[in-house]
Amino acid sequence: MNIGLWVAAGLLALLYLAVGFVKLTRSRERLRSAMGWVEDFPGVVVRFIGLAEIAGALGLVLPWATGVASWLTPVAATCLAVLQALAIAVHVRRGELAQLWVNVLLLLAAAFVAVGRFAGW
Repeated sequence: MNIGLWVAAGLLALLYLAVGFVKLTRSRERLRSAMGWVEDFPGVVVRFIGLAEIAGALGLVLPWATGVASWLTPVAATCLAVLQALAIAVHVRRGELAQLWVNVLLLLAAAFVAVGRFAGW
């Protein structure tokens, strides 16, 4: 179980680092082409989401790996699951259902890490 949790946390961390970095560094115009939802939110909110994704990615791995404040790992996973639940709500409201499975998969993976790490696996 521990290996599965590390694999899930590592893959989620890599994905959230990449996507968060994109949201922090690209212009709204460049983001709009790949992320239509950006037009519904102010730029500062999009940047904040990117920052939250990077913080969550680091929180998935670093506390558990170092043993320092390891309780932060399941908290970070829970926060990323909530982020995905909110993303699902936005995509459903906008009628963007074709790629919704990606958000559901990310939510489930984050929930898996949260439950597993809260349980101490």
